[in-house]
Amino acid sequence: MEERVAKSSCLGVHSDISGETSGGGKSRCPAHIIFTWISLHGNLPPEEQHSGQIHKQSRVCVCLYANTFVCVCRLTPKGISAAMNTQQMEQMGQFKITVWEEENFQGKRCEFMLECQNIMERGFNKIRSIKVENGPWVGYEYPEFQGQQFILEKGDYPRYEAWSGNSSYRTEHMLSFRPIKCANHSDSKVTLYECEDFQGRKFEMCDDYPSLQAMGWCSKEVPSIKINSGAWVAYQFPGYRGYQYILERDRHQGEYRNYNEYSTQAHTNQVQSIRRIQH
Repeated sequence: MEERVAKSSCLGVHSDISGETSGGGKSRCPAHIIFTWISLHGNLPPEEQHSGQIHKQSRVCVCLYANTFVCVCRLTPKGISAAMNTQQMEQMGQFKITVWEEENFQGKRCEFMLECQNIMERGFNKIRSIKVENGPWVGYEYPEFQGQQFILEKGDYPRYEAWSGNSSYRTEHMLSFRPIKCANHSDSKVTLYECEDFQGRKFEMCDDYPSLQAMGWCSKEVPSIKINSGAWVAYQFPGYRGYQYILERDRHQGEYRNYNEYSTQAHTNQVQSIRRIQH
């Protein structure tokens, strides 16, 4: 058995062993996901376990988690990084989200343990309901993790209002999503700054604040933020309302030097409430 690493162009599925979503559609994993790959020399899985044509001499990636078939991938020639190890595979099991095309968990559905850059590539027109089984996730209004953000913690979201109901700009669109891997509710710390680039008066906190002004912050604005540990969601208005900004220790090295780095849809440095993300 030969082990190498390559970027994958997936021919398989992320839903179940049959290779179909429950709505009958085929599903592809993001091309940039890196898997351990092996040369099977004709020892391919049964045809019903994968979609697409895979020749007997093809070098393919077979991705398993907990002895459950996830997908089969065809590989490009570009090899990078190191193989996915056991720890990474176990980490993948810490995140699971199921999305439906219709409200109240009806219609086409698909399960994910990894990020999805564009749900339309899975044959969906839009996402209308969601169940988060494991881990926190962040959803985005547009493909490629662009636009308004929505925090998705463990629970049921039968309609789009459940994830965007407190937003000042309601939208039915959610077309990409990814797991939040650094969330740690019991060990989270954030520092707010009075000016951009971490200048001026600062305030450190490790708890949830539904109103920053009530706890002593003298402005409706927070020009820069440093995430010392964990992951946080900041809100435009008090009471966890308005635009949501997902702020993570493992993004931007935890440093958000101005409001433009809070989110691609951020138009102001107005932040009036903030809380730790549940995991």
